[in-house]
Amino acid sequence: MQQEQVIERKGNAALPDLGDLRTAFAHKGNAELARAYWLFKVIGTPWLTGMGSALTKAALAMHLPVKGLVKATIFRQFCGGENIRESLETAKKLAQSGVGTILDYSVEGEGDQAAMEGTAEEILRTIAAAKGNAAIPFSVFKPSGLIRHDVMEKVSAGKPLSTEEAAAWKQARSRVERICQAAYDAGVPLLIDAEESWTQPAVDALVKEMMERFNKQRALIYGTAQMYRHDRLEFLRKELEQAEAKGFHVGMKLVRGAYMEKERERAAQLGYRDPIGADKAAVDADYNAALRFCMEHIGRMGVLNGTHNEESTLLLARLMQEHGLERNDPRIHFGQLLGMSDNISFNMAKAGYNVVKYVPYGPVRKVLPYLIRRAEENTSAKGQSSRELSMIEAERRRRAKAKG
Repeated sequence: MQQEQVIERKGNAALPDLGDLRTAFAHKGNAELARAYWLFKVIGTPWLTGMGSALTKAALAMHLPVKGLVKATIFRQFCGGENIRESLETAKKLAQSGVGTILDYSVEGEGDQAAMEGTAEEILRTIAAAKGNAAIPFSVFKPSGLIRHDVMEKVSAGKPLSTEEAAAWKQARSRVERICQAAYDAGVPLLIDAEESWTQPAVDALVKEMMERFNKQRALIYGTAQMYRHDRLEFLRKELEQAEAKGFHVGMKLVRGAYMEKERERAAQLGYRDPIGADKAAVDADYNAALRFCMEHIGRMGVLNGTHNEESTLLLARLMQEHGLERNDPRIHFGQLLGMSDNISFNMAKAGYNVVKYVPYGPVRKVLPYLIRRAEENTSAKGQSSRELSMIEAERRRRAKAKG
């Protein structure tokens, strides 16, 4: 790890400067920057975040008029709009800086069949919006929006399904197949997000089946590897082995992960081995090893480096150079969430790399679970909110000094 850092500092001046805050915040006016400053100030205070989350949920449950406040603050920071039309305006603004958009319908917790059919139809609309639109390079869906959680869990555990559960699984597979077929027909790469470890095997099997069917010529269907799991490097190797044997390409979004506390609590309660890496150093090492693996096999892979980590971002940029790849190689993308790590997104895009932002959208009330999780993750993630805040503070000082 230390050796890599030395190489990055000394070895190649052509690597992007992720500390260029003028570029990072060029798309934000002073009022937007001030709003982001106060938002991250609140998010960085755990008791305020917890209280605010509880009060907001209660107010919305009682139908109190707080939607405007939510939409003007946390929603505006982390979401593109309430629908595709509004989100396309966000996509247009991002595209002016060379940053692509992934329209992410972020409604959660609706497990009935009618709601899941509605979600499937909405995902199909995001594919239609992305077709032929260079500003929207990917579509995406979260499996739990289309498949009942209890069914995913039983399929993952290899348990027999009841007649009703088997019918639900058949319907879920049909939704996934319909969406993948639409993405293939439209030529739009499709990301399939990850779930918890105890439901992920069902997702992995479905993703592999879709990749084998639709990734003959290139990586079009992408799975997700949560690299904070200690078994994901081996998973990547096996995925590639099967792809080489059967003649298809592997699409993979690499992320560190999103369910660490929940995973560890469940493992302790049920007495099985914790699926999460031993510590941050082990997770970082696995993540960077996965990047190297993907670059070594890029002829058979497509990769989205979904990270807010500057070291992993620059490592992939350096690996691309070492492998003689163009910065805009269509098999390689860098991705961050809307409203976060703009220093990575906009500086990498300015340097000519393929960069995308996950742009969540949906009705304010229905997207609230996503927004609360985003706030809580920023509060619990060591240093994340403080890093965002320090960069915003530095840019505000720079602008004030330039003006004065």
